[in-house]
Amino acid sequence: MNRASRPSTTTRSAMLLLSGLLLLPSSILAEPLSEGSSLGHEYQVEAVASGFGTPWGMAFISDTKMVITGRAGQLWLLNTESGESSELSGLPGDIATRGQGGLLDVQTSPSFGSDRTLYFTYSKAVDGGAATTLARAVLSENSDQLTGWEDLLVTDSASNAGQHFGSRVTFDHEGYVYFGVGDRGDRDNGQDFSNHASSIMRLHLDGRVPDDNPFVDDANIPDEIWSLGHRNPQGLAYDLERHRLWEIEHGPRGGDEINVIEAGENYGWPVVSHGREYWGPVDVGEAESLPGYVDPVKVYVPSIAPGSLLVYRGDAFPDWQGHLFAGALVLTHLNHIAVNAQGEIGEEDRLLEDLGERIRAVAEDNRGHLYLSTDSGRILRVSPPN
Repeated sequence: MNRASRPSTTTRSAMLLLSGLLLLPSSILAEPLSEGSSLGHEYQVEAVASGFGTPWGMAFISDTKMVITGRAGQLWLLNTESGESSELSGLPGDIATRGQGGLLDVQTSPSFGSDRTLYFTYSKAVDGGAATTLARAVLSENSDQLTGWEDLLVTDSASNAGQHFGSRVTFDHEGYVYFGVGDRGDRDNGQDFSNHASSIMRLHLDGRVPDDNPFVDDANIPDEIWSLGHRNPQGLAYDLERHRLWEIEHGPRGGDEINVIEAGENYGWPVVSHGREYWGPVDVGEAESLPGYVDPVKVYVPSIAPGSLLVYRGDAFPDWQGHLFAGALVLTHLNHIAVNAQGEIGEEDRLLEDLGERIRAVAEDNRGHLYLSTDSGRILRVSPPN
């Protein structure tokens, strides 16, 4: 290049600046997919990454890195700033990927910073079909593999049916772990207390049964059970500030429920339901409320088909603190439910309906930004407008 054709200093500076910008993560430069406001705050939605099959669960292991489960039996590490991802090794070989089953939820242990332990639920191939299972494993220091995979409870819920496995994982303020199992497509399991189906379990972190579980002295009910009568718990979240266990579950053609879970209580499925039969306009169950069964605090008719539940505690959206967020599958939105200072359910808002995405999981980073996984394989971020 001769001197006459060489770019000027100003031009070269502009070119360097442009090339530097082009190396920035695409999520920074991309236009928001959606914008809006909800219960006191404006927000924007960006695409962070894609190509994750059916990303079922998400858990942050650092400020900018999360692990993501794929229902078909994959585990990924995603950098939420750069959008780069890699697949991790160390999963068991007996994940039953059938129907709604596969590798399900993932959560970091309460002491992840020191023990690097991840908790999982998955459908395990067993005699009699597949059974929802709680497991844990250690994430290597360089976050590229799992070691020491350990099944903590293979539930007595085996079936050849491909639906209603549950299952989410959460931890309370005392260090207990909770997870749920659905009725496995058999309504009779709802009030058959001889197995783990249609129930939520409570365990020590190592899988032992706590001495104060509600049914440890009842020979007819498994000791691990904390609550009964759940159709298909797809969201489970513990509010560490209010010491409250929230659950959201699918109803049949109407009658999705949000429940406050208490020890030893029966939530009624299928005797009590707000749903309708799939084959006609006929009520399911005997009534919408009956003595001896706990009523939901919120019911959705028609069904939204919830996929998850999160208690928001971030600083990015202060007015949302203590509120609930649930991914909606059939009605394709992010469900936002206000919760007042007394812990009572309030106004509901439906976000991101314009995207038409089946929203599966919801997670929160250290800034209070929300991350959503969709059944189309995308990871989205909800944050305050730039």
